[in-house]
Amino acid sequence: MSKVLFVQKKHLKWFAFVALILILAMAFWSWDRSKAASGHTSEPRPIELVTVEFKTTGKDGKEQEVYRWDPGTIIVQKGESIELRINGFQGNSHPFVIEGLGVKGEVKKGQTTVVRFTADREGTYPIICLSHTDMRHSGPMVGYIVVD
Repeated sequence: MSKVLFVQKKHLKWFAFVALILILAMAFWSWDRSKAASGHTSEPRPIELVTVEFKTTGKDGKEQEVYRWDPGTIIVQKGESIELRINGFQGNSHPFVIEGLGVKGEVKKGQTTVVRFTADREGTYPIICLSHTDMRHSGPMVGYIVVD
């Protein structure tokens, strides 16, 4: 059995107003759910990194040290907005580039360097410290950003 809804002329404005509110609420709810499902919001995702130093003394008494980014590999999604917060924990200065993403900067001991980018292409992008490029310079200090 179906029911028919009759709206009197004097209540038509209120009926239209309530219907409009319901439609707007449903549209907003649908938009908010699609944004959450995609994982992409307008705010960049913060990712913390630190500079780390390892030291050792060989059998010959010679001290050796190497530097690295920690974590060494970061995985992000294609199209994701990223905010790297790189904390200078060890080593005085680490000028760096992220090859292929057009990002560069410098991390100094006791400071936090913030760089932002959007990972718009899939691939693996190295974070390279320009001071610690090989074993003669306590490196290589390389990390990786993987864009899926």
